[in-house]
Amino acid sequence: MDEQTRDLIVFAIIGILAGFLASLVVGGDGLIRYLITGIIGAFVGGYVFKALGINLGIGNAFVSQVVTAAIGAIIIVLLARLIA
Repeated sequence: MDEQTRDLIVFAIIGILAGFLASLVVGGDGLIRYLITGIIGAFVGGYVFKALGINLGIGNAFVSQVVTAAIGAIIIVLLARLIA
């Protein structure tokens, strides 16, 4: 397996985990929904944290990425509910 394929798989796993964690907070279900909200949440969470200068201080990069993506996914779901 080449590096690019491995990176995509890790990105999908982070998205699924983040979407699942977000669903525990704001509700929702389904693997595809977890993946989509988690991936979008990863971009949103990363952007928000960088713009605000927030550093989670988590030593493990994978856990830090999952938490950042989950927070971004929560933001996305709450904004979607406000708009709808």
